Amino acid sequence: MSTHHQSDHDTAKLRDALFDALEDQRTGMLGVQGSSSHMQPMTHYTDDGAPVLRFITARDTDLAREIGTSGTAHFTVTSKDTYACMKGAIRPVEDRATLERLWSPAADMWFEGGIDDPSVLLLEMPLDDAAVWTIDANALQFGIEMIRANLSEDHKPDLGDHGIVKLRAA
Repeated sequence: MSTHHQSDHDTAKLRDALFDALEDQRTGMLGVQGSSSHMQPMTHYTDDGAPVLRFITARDTDLAREIGTSGTAHFTVTSKDTYACMKGAIRPVEDRATLERLWSPAADMWFEGGIDDPSVLLLEMPLDDAAVWTIDANALQFGIEMIRANLSEDHKPDLGDHGIVKLRAA
């Protein structure tokens, strides 16, 4: 990736890349910290760059049981030029207005009783931080960087950036 030092990262650019990836890719992988279960694909919902993700699931899923009343989760998303892993607390919330705003025909197909199905569960994940990797190189640039790196021991490929983006005030 990049040889930038931590202070060289453009965290605003990395944050923008993160939220662009969240908008471009509607599904990522969600896992509960400390769980023995694998991460699973989930559709995420965002609010115009606010550092909060929401998910709609069923109360009787393994995921819902693992979260219980609260937990810590990791959510990963990958787009054509961005890879990200986000971390934050996750908990079920009772928020009918938000649920109605997020509800869609795609969500509806999972629940026999639609939005009023008693198994519908809204999860909220305020994001603490994210590790973000961006790829700035096209195929030709990638090839050139690989050749340069093979010709010189001192050359490290510079294909993008990586950094930790703080998303919530400490």
